[in-house]
Amino acid sequence: MVFNVDELLTELKKYTNNHIEFAHFLESKPEIELQKKVNDTSWSILECLEHLNLYAEFYNREIKQRIQSSNLPSVDSFKSGFLGNKFALDMLPSEKMKTMKTFKSKNPIHSKLKKINVLSNFIKNQKELLVLLELVKDKNLTKIKTSITLPLLKFRLGDTLRFVIYHNERHVVQAKKLM
Repeated sequence: MVFNVDELLTELKKYTNNHIEFAHFLESKPEIELQKKVNDTSWSILECLEHLNLYAEFYNREIKQRIQSSNLPSVDSFKSGFLGNKFALDMLPSEKMKTMKTFKSKNPIHSKLKKINVLSNFIKNQKELLVLLELVKDKNLTKIKTSITLPLLKFRLGDTLRFVIYHNERHVVQAKKLM
């Protein structure tokens, strides 16, 4: 797939701004409501967002390092890679979403989470992502490669951004369903 870079970044910023808005909405909710679970094996709203915080620690740093170390000029279009596109699209929420196993290190189930910590970290991470989305305007989203949390694989920067933000959307939708 080929994307217009400006249109893609606008879409990704829109998702990210909506995620920040949702977190601000949650700030007014009682902590007990945000810790409520459907059952012992499901995640609470706070656990959904903490899962995203754990991934943001890796991806925000990785994206920042790759764009800072690249001198490749920007181009108007982004050509998605086969695997990167598949992973990104698999993250988008849908009616019949496949559940996926998460790495143990990224699974916050049964953590003692505090609303203020989770939400403030989430908002900080999303605002940092917005800054990164501004910085990548002047970068080549196709030729810059980033590591992902699966060893040995690298995605094109544009695919990594799509994957991360669609993954965020997936779990924000999950959290909204818990309300």
